[in-house]
Amino acid sequence: MTIANRPRFTGRSLVLLREGVVAEGVQMLEERVTTRSVDSIVSFENLGVAVIDAAPEELTISIRGLTDSPILAIEPERFFYPIVNLKDAAISPQLTESENTWGLQVTGVVDSPATGAGIKVAILDTGLDRNHPDYQGRTIVTKSFVPNEDAQDVLGHGTHCTGTSLGGLKPSRLPRYGIAYEAEIYIGKVLGNQGFGNGAWILAGMEWALVSGCQIISMSLGSATEPGEPFSDFYENVAKRILDRGTLVIAAAGNESDRSRGKIQPVGSPANCPSIMAVAALDPNLQVADFSCGGTDAKGGQVDIAAPGVNIYSSVPMPKQYDRYAGTSMATPHVAGIAALYAQTTGLRGRELWSVLTQNALRLDLPSRDVGIGLAQAPAK
Repeated sequence: MTIANRPRFTGRSLVLLREGVVAEGVQMLEERVTTRSVDSIVSFENLGVAVIDAAPEELTISIRGLTDSPILAIEPERFFYPIVNLKDAAISPQLTESENTWGLQVTGVVDSPATGAGIKVAILDTGLDRNHPDYQGRTIVTKSFVPNEDAQDVLGHGTHCTGTSLGGLKPSRLPRYGIAYEAEIYIGKVLGNQGFGNGAWILAGMEWALVSGCQIISMSLGSATEPGEPFSDFYENVAKRILDRGTLVIAAAGNESDRSRGKIQPVGSPANCPSIMAVAALDPNLQVADFSCGGTDAKGGQVDIAAPGVNIYSSVPMPKQYDRYAGTSMATPHVAGIAALYAQTTGLRGRELWSVLTQNALRLDLPSRDVGIGLAQAPAK
């Protein structure tokens, strides 16, 4: 299946509910949408949302004219996909990687005294290969939100992203590729073995990470948007609620651009929401990656920060053990790992953690449309 042919919507609906009245909102849905059973409604009380097996237009008709409603917004549920670009993974780095990957070098991770100790980071992705030797002895909590699948990583995307963000200080084979090597690893499988996930799985993972006390949520996943398409009010409100509770959500900007041919596509969903930190990808020359999406729309959807995203060496499932990938998916865990370092050293959370990441970024001679504030940098000595 090509990117262009990927389905965008599931046919179900996401419902945003007023905080504190989630039960009332679910009851209203049960009473008003008579064409569906009660079992077709899944709610997430901590996020204040529900997913229902009904089309948005069906729900709109059912609740039209209500006043003081606990229902704030309704939108179609999307499919989400891993954001990886394997064809650009072989561009050679300009720095030697005998000891540390080029990404860890240019972000200052190798010289940082921070370790991520005491910080919980959630990687919402395709799972993790628990048999990989580099994760033995680590504090790892796993949970699958994909029906009939465990958290074991089959595709490799989740293991690769986890490695960049949270891999060990001394892997079984050099170079070192992991950033927050003493952080606690929370693996939420929200993308299935067939290479996609839906909104309900993503939301379940986000709620689990929030309730588990994770200070950072890393999501190297997305759904492409069209030029001029606004960001999702639904995901913006969910992300704002999570941010208000002290958890920073970081997501991949998307890989739909083809800059060598003059095509710059807008930041995908949910990264285009103002309350989610959108990450662009850089190549080893610290130029924006050819595939990396940009902040092309004036009404939101900007890139917030950039990180290494081409020829990124990290862990993959056994027996291969290591591989090189490219994508804004690979840039995102760089930022998540660095966020864990700042969370440890500063004690900051939520919006304040966001601010310290952007304040310490390295400014680049590139448009903010493409790289946001600049290249993420680890806390210095």
